[in-house]
Amino acid sequence: MSEGVGRRLPHLLGVRELTADQVKQLYGLADRFYDVLQQPTRKAPALAGRTVALLFFESSTRTRLSFELAAKRLGAEVVSFSAAGSSLDKGESLLDTALNILAMGVDLFVVRHKGVGTCHFLARKLPVPVVNAGDGTHEHPTQALLDTYTLYRHLGSLEGRTLTIIGDLFHSRVALSHLILAPKVGLRLRLCAPPTLVPPLWYRLGWPVYHRVAPAVEGADAILVLRMQRERQAFPPLASWEEYARFYQVRPEHLRPSQLVLHPGPINWGVELHPALQAWPETRILDQVTYGVAIRMAVLYAILQGL
Repeated sequence: MSEGVGRRLPHLLGVRELTADQVKQLYGLADRFYDVLQQPTRKAPALAGRTVALLFFESSTRTRLSFELAAKRLGAEVVSFSAAGSSLDKGESLLDTALNILAMGVDLFVVRHKGVGTCHFLARKLPVPVVNAGDGTHEHPTQALLDTYTLYRHLGSLEGRTLTIIGDLFHSRVALSHLILAPKVGLRLRLCAPPTLVPPLWYRLGWPVYHRVAPAVEGADAILVLRMQRERQAFPPLASWEEYARFYQVRPEHLRPSQLVLHPGPINWGVELHPALQAWPETRILDQVTYGVAIRMAVLYAILQGL
C-alpha cells in the first residue's frame, strides 16, 4: 500500500473528533485492508519499522488481540504491557510508566484504562499519538467504528437506517460513542433499557427511549445488544439478573428475519441474548470481530501515515 497522502489523525481519543468525511475515509481504508486480509499473506507492511505499544489496565480479549493483529498485519512491531506484576505495584505513576516505554522507542500507544479521561491525559503529556481503546464509562471509539462498519458492509449506505441499542446504557462507553457517531454516518438510534440504566440526560437528546424490547426493535434495521456491566454496578438493575433477562433479553420472537444482531462482547448468553440467537442467520457478532481488525488497521494507518 502506498504512503498516505492526506492529513494524519493526531490521535483517536473519541469519535467526537472525527468528521463525517474522515469516518467515510476510514471505512474506505478498512475496505482495502479487509481485501488484504483475504490474501494468503494477510499483510500490507505499510508500518514496517514502527512500534505500537498496547497499554491495557483493564481486562480485554477482542480489543487487545484485534489491535495487536492490526499492527502486525501492517508490519509494525508490538509491545504489550500488563499492569499486573509491573512497576505500578511498586508505586510508579501511569505517566512514568508510559514515559519509560516511550524511551524504548515507541511510535504510538493504544490505551485502555478504567479512569475516564486517562487517554486524553496521556495524549497531552506524550509526544506520540494515543488511541483510546476504552476509558472507563466514557468512550470506546474503535468499537463504535467497527460496529457501524459492520452495518455498512451488510447494509450499504447507513443514511436513514435505524439501529436499536439495548442494555446497560448507563455504564456503556460503547453506547456513548454510538450516540456521538450516529449523526456522522446518518444512523437513526433507538435506546432501550430499564429506567435505572438510562442516564437522565439521554432523554433530552432527541433519540426515542424505550423500556420494552418489542417496540424498541420493531422496524429497526439492526439491534446492538450490550451486556450488563456487573463490574461497574453496585446492584442489579432490577430485583435480580434473572428478572432483567425476563424483561430485557432479546429473543428470536422479537426479531424479523432480515434484522441484524450485533454485540460488542463479551456476551452473557441467557442474560441479554437468548442462546437460540447463536444460530440466528443475521447474527453478525463474529463479523464484527473480523471487521474489527480491518477498521483498526485503518485507524493505525490514518494516524501514522495519513488518510
